[in-house]
Amino acid sequence: MAWEAVLQVAVIALGAYLLLLGGLAVYARRHPEVVSLRDALRLGPDLLRLIRRLATDRAVPLRARLMLAALAVYLILPIDLIPDFLPVIGYADDVVLLAVVLRVAVRSAGADALVRHWPGSAGGLRAVHALAGVRGPDPDGPDRNTA
Repeated sequence: MAWEAVLQVAVIALGAYLLLLGGLAVYARRHPEVVSLRDALRLGPDLLRLIRRLATDRAVPLRARLMLAALAVYLILPIDLIPDFLPVIGYADDVVLLAVVLRVAVRSAGADALVRHWPGSAGGLRAVHALAGVRGPDPDGPDRNTA
């Protein structure tokens, strides 16, 4: 039935989001100078908006946009490298793949594209810069809260 597939996708997305939140909460407590707990909790929805914006921006290289589209398809499909019914590790492949594709896409598109499309706070942007391995904004700059 169609509703079962929609429910499965919703449960997978919620599980991946909760796993991401847990990891971010631990990271935020250990590194408060990089990202606050509040910014860490907002990072999931902000990342989804960032991925959508980067994937639809024609200024971003085609290779990066195709990788982001493939990531979206992979996350939507119920078939995973590691089955999602396995506790914790089942969602780890989704989170790792998201991090790797985002890193490659942001490095390909450039830090300017990341700043241009980032919908969240400056703390979240610093965390994504760290994840992507690109030079971030001035830490003394104003807090961009455009969401």
